[in-house]
Amino acid sequence: MSSASIDTARLQPVAAGERIESMDVLRGFALLGILLMNIEAFVGPMNSAITGLNPSLSGADRIADALVYILVQGKFYTLFSLLFGMGFAVMSQRADARQQPFAGVYLRRTVGLLIIGLIHTLLIWSGDILLTYALLAFVLLAFRGMPTKLLPWLAVGAYLIPMGLMTLFGVLGQLASLTPQGAQEWNTQMAAMASQMTAMEQAQRLAYGSGTYLQAVAQRAQDTGFMLSNIMFMGPLIFAMYLFGAWFVRSGAIAQPQQFPRLYAGLRWVGLPIGLASMLWSYAVHPTMVFDRMDMSTVLAFCTSLVGSLLMALGYLAWILRGLQSPVWARCLHWLAPAGRMALTNYLLQSIICTLIFYGYGLGYFEQLARAWQIPFVLALFAVQVLLSRWWLARFRFGPAEWLWRTLTYLRVQPMRALVASH
Repeated sequence: MSSASIDTARLQPVAAGERIESMDVLRGFALLGILLMNIEAFVGPMNSAITGLNPSLSGADRIADALVYILVQGKFYTLFSLLFGMGFAVMSQRADARQQPFAGVYLRRTVGLLIIGLIHTLLIWSGDILLTYALLAFVLLAFRGMPTKLLPWLAVGAYLIPMGLMTLFGVLGQLASLTPQGAQEWNTQMAAMASQMTAMEQAQRLAYGSGTYLQAVAQRAQDTGFMLSNIMFMGPLIFAMYLFGAWFVRSGAIAQPQQFPRLYAGLRWVGLPIGLASMLWSYAVHPTMVFDRMDMSTVLAFCTSLVGSLLMALGYLAWILRGLQSPVWARCLHWLAPAGRMALTNYLLQSIICTLIFYGYGLGYFEQLARAWQIPFVLALFAVQVLLSRWWLARFRFGPAEWLWRTLTYLRVQPMRALVASH
């Protein structure tokens, strides 16, 4: 085979015409949800945004916070993780179809994402998910040869790990409380944890609300260390969605959803309602996480919210795919596809724009945008991103961050200009 033939056969980025458009639509939808979830952590301290309902809110602000907690929080990073697993499986299938080596390209892709994630989390915003995605992606390679039918079962097992850890933690607390001395020691530990989280929240408020850029970078480094220390807890949830995503692609369920009517009908009419009911029950029982309390009621509410988030994310996916089968809804949903094709660029751009608006080294609107107004702000910003993505992809093949990621992956500078069809 000539060197020219070898170069032609080399694994390359997916051409626009070869993409599974439903995945791009889903990525666009997930981007909106990610911003709805993250906006509270841009406007104020990150630690206060991960505790569920803010009990100090009232009126429209409380309603907005509750709606985001019930409908958004925990659902869209789950959906985004699912799509990452789908992307892995698509790339693997393409390599197999072309009989090309996969591991080297995939590892370069993962290292590229790791580099982008480090830049994002340290220099832009420490609520980053890319770094965690990259670290878990190294592990995903070991599951490439796993039989397709085993993937959902392994995913369920991985998803149950944090629930098991949380339950164990709650049981230990209950056992410790059986004696006065044990109860005192346990309460002391819980109070120390709560104090640590409060101190971290105050440090974030000072660094991001009124600090210089270098002070913000130093705080981001601390936040990143804290986030990575929780990877044993969050990691299994994300990895479970990787495996679910790989199953959706390898089974054909995402490319040909019409061949899986019972699956998607079940997710729409059973999974989503049960998931919503679970979230409502969790909200009613324990809407706010407090770090100085860990009893079985807290554990049960937490585990129920994890189940609800998974079922709702899958339900959202099923309804989006159903909408794509309707001519009317498909025309609306297809507007999300360009934003989804540029998901990495748009995700990074959300962080850049929001930190420059809200952080002290930017316009300084930290903790000044009411919770109820955060939702229309998100909708307006995302609408601009949708229009810009459409404009950009009419002229270029990739978003800027996608171009960089693909260049690192394939060790070749990728052509940026879009091909113009001849008439």
